Amino acid sequence: MSEKSVIVGVDGSEHSLRALAWALSTARGLGAPLVVAHVRSEALQLGAARIASMGEAPEIPDSVLDGIRSWIEERTKAPGGDGDVSVRYESLDGAVTDALLDLARSGRLLVVGSRGRGGFASLLLGSTSRALASAALCPVVVVPHEARTLSLESGAEAGRVLVGLHPDESSDEVLDFAFGAARQRGVTLEAVTAYRLPPSPVMLIGPPAPALQVPPPLPVEELPELVRDTVRRQEERLRPFTERFPDVEVAPSVVPSDAAGRLVEGSRSAGLVVVGRHRRHRVESLLMGSVAHAVLHHAHCPVAVVPPAPSR
Repeated sequence: MSEKSVIVGVDGSEHSLRALAWALSTARGLGAPLVVAHVRSEALQLGAARIASMGEAPEIPDSVLDGIRSWIEERTKAPGGDGDVSVRYESLDGAVTDALLDLARSGRLLVVGSRGRGGFASLLLGSTSRALASAALCPVVVVPHEARTLSLESGAEAGRVLVGLHPDESSDEVLDFAFGAARQRGVTLEAVTAYRLPPSPVMLIGPPAPALQVPPPLPVEELPELVRDTVRRQEERLRPFTERFPDVEVAPSVVPSDAAGRLVEGSRSAGLVVVGRHRRHRVESLLMGSVAHAVLHHAHCPVAVVPPAPSR
């Protein structure tokens, strides 16, 4: 398959089946091939290695992929199913995170469930999903266990796309992904930008230390100007993309302070939330911002974490 694929990591759990359903529907909408990847258990890998050490080529079936193959065949044969999607199956060895990260290097999109087998029921986001969202070179979509059926659809029922937009920090890749997702689904794109509320004078116990360089609190009457400036900066950041995607309806939203809270609350009626990953200043590694971290842990619909383009 020469075209970049949508890749989905599966382990047979209900979480991964939700991710698989989302990936299958998305691959069909994009006209892209789908790669279904399963990292074999350590026991199975060890058994295969022992057989190979005796000079025999191990022929150990992957029961998880066999079950997934049957699940996909039933789904694609159903009326209105995803029968026109080209599917490839990959049985991988190694650590789960490393194997999927390596496969995702050439992928268009990596899709995973919020948790896999063996995860603590109280955790909304597993360590593997968090690690993949923090390090993959392509966008990662994490599909939560309680993902609404609407999020798997296209058209008017799909639910709008929400994007967290910081005019100074959000990369072009984040906006390009968000606009593309909204256009593919035929839904509205809501761009959420937060402005920082000035500190309240009653919260200042004493004068700030000079070394901290804490700015003095803004008077309340200056708030409207702060809001207008945020609206202006958001509009300027969106303009190149509204010109490139004239068929996408954009709903700008400027909120006080808590962008993560607005995105999480909005995810109840959205089909997809898009957030960015940031590059550390003067360091080549990437990090998950506080907004992306909060949204991944608490959103009610799938969340796409989009990295910036690799530095040249």
